[in-house]
Amino acid sequence: MTSGFALRVMLGFYVFLFFIYLFGPLVVMGVTAFNTPSYPQTIPFEGFTLDWFVKLYNHRQMREGLWNSIIIGIGVVALSVPIGLAASIIMNQIYHRARGLFYLVTVSPLLTPGVVIGISTVIFWKDAFESTDFFLTYAYLPAFTKALFYKGIVLSILGQSSFVAAYCLLIIMARLTRFDRAQEEAALDLGASYPQVFWHVLLPFLRPALLSAGVIAFLSSFENYNTTTFAILADKTLVTVLAGEVRQGTTPALSALAVIIIGFSLLGAIVYEVLKRREERIASEMKERARLAERGETSAGLFQPAVVAA
Repeated sequence: MTSGFALRVMLGFYVFLFFIYLFGPLVVMGVTAFNTPSYPQTIPFEGFTLDWFVKLYNHRQMREGLWNSIIIGIGVVALSVPIGLAASIIMNQIYHRARGLFYLVTVSPLLTPGVVIGISTVIFWKDAFESTDFFLTYAYLPAFTKALFYKGIVLSILGQSSFVAAYCLLIIMARLTRFDRAQEEAALDLGASYPQVFWHVLLPFLRPALLSAGVIAFLSSFENYNTTTFAILADKTLVTVLAGEVRQGTTPALSALAVIIIGFSLLGAIVYEVLKRREERIASEMKERARLAERGETSAGLFQPAVVAA
């Protein structure tokens, strides 16, 4: 036995353990979601059932928490992506000596514990509304503003966006550093205004980064627990409901929820891959047509001699 063979065996064993560690819990949850016992178990498999999916659907708090999580996630995306876009554009244009300080200020929420962000969000907006009571009393706006904004869902959106926007900044900035400023200068020289340059030149270039930032923002909001626990007040999200259910004792209904989430994730990945390959195939065909057009040929002209000969 040589040293190279021993190294390959060790690497193979390590990869095997890695995949067992990665996919083992998913397999266990997939089995327990369809097993009949009331306590999650894989062995012995006593019988196939779909009752746990029915019980999951009938769980009222779980449905409300899922709906609130979706609303909060959409709100975080709508708030964090524009903030991250604006911050990345500012960082790309300000004087280089000020970029370090600006970067420190914008990224610092990532270093702040989520518990601190959640408590600070609630205290800040509570004090903000109380401090404006005196100035808004005549217009009868304090009760309306408190009823509209001082809610768990709104506070969760504000609290999560304070650090999720930093993720969006990093993603968009990585794409923006590769942007050729000569395209903006050319558009301005041709008579375009700054808004037109932004909409028709910069945004199309940043579209992949914006989509990625939106997905990351939604997923970060959907799975967030620390900030949401303190900012959600009396409302609940799916994560907080799951935490309460686990404290009382887990059931196969939670495994059913995991199977559904995994299924949607796989479906989204498959759809994305299919669309990506379709776009690559269309781009390849267009590139081939352009190459043939430069040579004075067409795809039909390539087969014309064969048709004549026949």
